[in-house]
Amino acid sequence: MAVLPFRLRLRTAAISGLSPSTSVVCPSRQHRDGGSFSCRAAAAAGGPIIVSGDPPTFVSAPGRRIVAVGDLHGDLHQTRAALVMAGVLSAESDCHVWTGGQTVLVQVGDILDRGEDEIAILSLLSSLNVQAKSQGGAVFQVNGNHETMNVEGDFRYVDPGSFDECIRFLEYLEEFDGEWDDAFLNWVNVSQRWKEEYRVSPNGDWLPLNFVKKNKGFAARASLFKQGGPLACELARHPVVLNVNDWMFCHGGLLPHHVEYGIERINKEVSNWMQCSNEDSDDTNLPFMATRGYDSVVWTRLYSQDSVERTRRSWDLSSIIAEQTLKSVGAKGMVVGHTPQTRGVNCKCDGKVWCIDVGMSYGVLHSRPE
Repeated sequence: MAVLPFRLRLRTAAISGLSPSTSVVCPSRQHRDGGSFSCRAAAAAGGPIIVSGDPPTFVSAPGRRIVAVGDLHGDLHQTRAALVMAGVLSAESDCHVWTGGQTVLVQVGDILDRGEDEIAILSLLSSLNVQAKSQGGAVFQVNGNHETMNVEGDFRYVDPGSFDECIRFLEYLEEFDGEWDDAFLNWVNVSQRWKEEYRVSPNGDWLPLNFVKKNKGFAARASLFKQGGPLACELARHPVVLNVNDWMFCHGGLLPHHVEYGIERINKEVSNWMQCSNEDSDDTNLPFMATRGYDSVVWTRLYSQDSVERTRRSWDLSSIIAEQTLKSVGAKGMVVGHTPQTRGVNCKCDGKVWCIDVGMSYGVLHSRPE
């Protein structure tokens, strides 16, 4: 399949007014969140990457090339194609090596659902992040509506093969005796072999009446993605809104009332919700502004809806709202996913908003990666 050689190049600029939780990624901070950072590479690029917030909210990446990729929905093959095209992943299918140097990669959410290799994609991006940081680059993820839905236990859009992946992943974890980081980062390298072996096993089928198999898959997924579960805690590492230099990245869109409420506050509340136990929790703990409603951060389609489906008045209104929102955060533009763009990556709202979900997954439109 041919791919369109689209690269979203974003102008870089320093961010002022970083909060007290600001951290500089450097060689003395060698863990998976911070990674290791080459000071020589940082100097060549214009300075170190500075990350503020937990989860990351504000990122200063001076002199870096910034690349964004849209919704992936469990399609590992298309994910690889997009990353190879962007110049950040080695082309060899059995090798997952970061080739982006000091590039900053941002994925804007909806890795989960509709495809069967979701955990492998999560593993791939985390592995690439560790490698990127050693070269002066970075990989950031933004959570979308399908990430929050799975933490809620809403599995309506889960591909049957992904229930299988959850079963295989839990069996695979037993070999690592609690070494989660090693197991998680390595999963993308072994997931295909486990899949092939599982399909020829006696229980490797997913027949409509195989209720025992379905219950096992549902239980495996629930244990991984429930609040406080290991994959929910992985998702909790990532924000729902990310500011890199003078660009905003989010899944659905950022609106004025989100900014007024507080971007860092939204990210922290969603992260805390994902990490907490189900005990003594109810819907009031769910961060409504970020995860529920037509105007929430992960659900709004104000900016990404196709122009042919809208009146001129609503089109003009969305441009005004985008301009007000960006002005309030001191940004020049916004990058969103969520709504498949049948005509490919495009910009809306007088060039202020880039819409980059092209429905590349086989579970959506199976379109060419961009």
